[in-house]
Amino acid sequence: MAETMRAVDIKNRTGPATSLFINPSTPKPIPKPTDAIVKIKCFGLNRMDLLQREGHYPVPPQAPKTLGVEFSGTIESFGSDAEQGFNVGDEVFGLAYGGAYAEYIAVSTHMLMHRPKELSWEQAAGVPETWITATQAMYLVGGFAPGKSILWHAGASSVSIAGIQLSKADKASAIYVTAGSQEKIDFCIKELGATAGFNYHTQDWAKEILKATDGKGVDVVIDFIGQNYFQGNLEVAARDGRIVNLGAMSGTKLPAGVDIGAFVRKRIRFEGSSLRSRDEDYQGKLRNTLVEHVAPKMKDGSFKVLVEKVFPWEDIVQAHQLMETNKTKGKIICRID
Repeated sequence: MAETMRAVDIKNRTGPATSLFINPSTPKPIPKPTDAIVKIKCFGLNRMDLLQREGHYPVPPQAPKTLGVEFSGTIESFGSDAEQGFNVGDEVFGLAYGGAYAEYIAVSTHMLMHRPKELSWEQAAGVPETWITATQAMYLVGGFAPGKSILWHAGASSVSIAGIQLSKADKASAIYVTAGSQEKIDFCIKELGATAGFNYHTQDWAKEILKATDGKGVDVVIDFIGQNYFQGNLEVAARDGRIVNLGAMSGTKLPAGVDIGAFVRKRIRFEGSSLRSRDEDYQGKLRNTLVEHVAPKMKDGSFKVLVEKVFPWEDIVQAHQLMETNKTKGKIICRID
């Protein structure tokens, strides 16, 4: 009989936050040759988890049905052809195609990193998806380079918190954010180093950014909103600017009357991207980038890994409900005791 473990499951396969429960009879994963089995200490929540729970996220074929893509824990065992440099008992954190809301996870060793002692288990669990996504969007897709200006929408979201810090460290000429409250804007400016922020509830952020840039606009736009921000993004993108779309929180269908003339007039490049659908080699290269450029600044405190709240994983329903409020700054983490 196969071994079992506890894992978060969904009643009727999809549903609201209240449909989540801990299933004590989930099969324990079996490692592929390049995998490690990690006993999970903590896992991080991401907005894709909410969409997947509701049946609206295109899950990659290699992902298990269990939610969750980032975690921290200790290595229990390996497959037959695992990457060298790791040992049983090592404290690690990493990124997976899925399965992190559980006691154990099978994950490619290409996507594991050693946990620095300077990071708590909770902080480490909130690093992989957030910081790798920000790095990918900013550099690989957005073509950011020192001296360019950048706009991070949802400025107090976990990815943007990482991105603002990356932008500042790499000498952006200006860093703009949008957010839904003055408190979040102040946080982005005073705590993270953003240049200016705009409240999308009370301001026309596109007009304000054009005013702040003397009509030039910004070189790189990182967007998670989709439909509602599409026109505004075209307006604020500078000549030869790049717009990187990572999500569509407001929907995917554009209304009639959208003017796409800026694509030609300003030579704008619009590109969508997703990290979860990438192959292991690609994700491994991003892991190496994180280890080389980001990890040292986390160790010395230059980069802040911000955790909004830690829940015992038995309170997974409340954790999802908190994320649904869109009122958080930083990561929501669940701990398995």
